[in-house]
Amino acid sequence: MKLAEHVAIVTGGDTGIGKAIATRFAHEGARVVIDYHGDAAPANELVSDIENFGGRAYAVEADVTKPDDVENLVKEAIRHFGTLDILVNNAGFEEKHPFLETPQAVWEKVIAVGLTGPWLCSQAAARQMVRQRHGGRIINISSVHEDLTMPTNAPYCAAKGGLRMLMRTIAVELAPHGITVNDVCPGAVDTPMDRAIKKDPRKFEELLSEIPLHRMAQPDEIASMCAYLASDEAAYITGASFFVDGGMMRKSGTL
Repeated sequence: MKLAEHVAIVTGGDTGIGKAIATRFAHEGARVVIDYHGDAAPANELVSDIENFGGRAYAVEADVTKPDDVENLVKEAIRHFGTLDILVNNAGFEEKHPFLETPQAVWEKVIAVGLTGPWLCSQAAARQMVRQRHGGRIINISSVHEDLTMPTNAPYCAAKGGLRMLMRTIAVELAPHGITVNDVCPGAVDTPMDRAIKKDPRKFEELLSEIPLHRMAQPDEIASMCAYLASDEAAYITGASFFVDGGMMRKSGTL
């Protein structure tokens, strides 16, 4: 198992991509702290699922935009499992509007969850990792939209573009401590967030036409990349973005 005896925090770990990452990490031997915000039922159900196959998991409620919540999230990981080796910044939020009609409140919420949250969580986790003196892994779930435009989704694109430069900068700063920092950048992923587009045959076909492999990713495929980056096999990789997008970025001519 690639992650035996490692401890990981996965923000927004109770649903979608986060759930797949938490589950995969647990199968790889990691003890997983599942961050959730709001309804505790999905997180508690996931903890039960993981424990049922012999894994170890613990759910903690934390709003990643609030410093006190983030500090408590790290403290709870240490209290429950004794150490912290991996942070996955997965929590995110988007709400689409034409740019000229985007409310400031939407901008502020998207930036808070998608950029301020990873900044707060990375800082708190990295401080703990530095204290431990045995390195660590920070993995951000970014998006193809850290580099690819998406009209009607300017706040989300701005958050992911900012996340790319946050990752690159702190990768350099944290390297002397043996902490690697990387982005995983999905394209279209088959999660509940995309139910609406799948129900519209025209929009769904338009989406698939932009993907050379002509299908959406499964959450497990994103989790596989995260498991690799969290493992010792990826110890020499830092400051990089990994696009898991079925070729979408290549077809767009970006990069």
